[in-house]
Amino acid sequence: MTSIRSCMAAAGVASLATLGYVKFGRARVLNWGATREEVEAALPGDEILDDVAIQTTRAITVEAPPEAIWPWLVQMGPRPRAGVYTYDWIERRLGIDIESSDRILPEYQHLEVGEYFPLNARKDNGLMVRRVEERRVLVLQWTPARSTWSFVLVPREDGSTRLISRNRLPGSGPLFWLGMVFAMEPGSLVMERKMLEGIKRRAEALTGQGGAAPVAEARVPMEQISPSGRSG
Repeated sequence: MTSIRSCMAAAGVASLATLGYVKFGRARVLNWGATREEVEAALPGDEILDDVAIQTTRAITVEAPPEAIWPWLVQMGPRPRAGVYTYDWIERRLGIDIESSDRILPEYQHLEVGEYFPLNARKDNGLMVRRVEERRVLVLQWTPARSTWSFVLVPREDGSTRLISRNRLPGSGPLFWLGMVFAMEPGSLVMERKMLEGIKRRAEALTGQGGAAPVAEARVPMEQISPSGRSG
């Protein structure tokens, strides 16, 4: 009887925790750092998947122009590329051979649509480059999971740039949702926040002053960024 009561109590606590997370914490986890406008905007890469179960939009302000941020984005990937500027030891525990670099790698400053970065020895799990717009948009797609990962750079009038990262994941069923809610959503925030902060630190250092640098291109308002890649 005691064990039954203990199980029921544990189930009750888990249910309350889940309800509390969904009601009060989930939106912050999914959309860390992003404005309401950024969360609701249609971004490049959204068009790849018509229907998704989960969408995250996370963002950070970088006190540097897009040209100081882009080199760090375009060189990302497993070794010999520059890593993803997050917790390497966790990535390695997941079987990914990765090491985050603190320098720009000239040999990895050009990407072509269709390039593939395998993340395991069998090369059956990796990232495919789906779209590249220099200093503005990078869209990747996971295989075989099909989830998309988009980076969008939005320069601002004060010389800073909004770095927006969006993930879109298809999926269904109780096991999918349990895994997402209890593990993947909070875990992805820990990793992605570290990544965004790592890119910010590196890009601001690249400006040579750790602050705002002159913007080399006109500001593109959020409402003018369309999934097709055309503005206006």
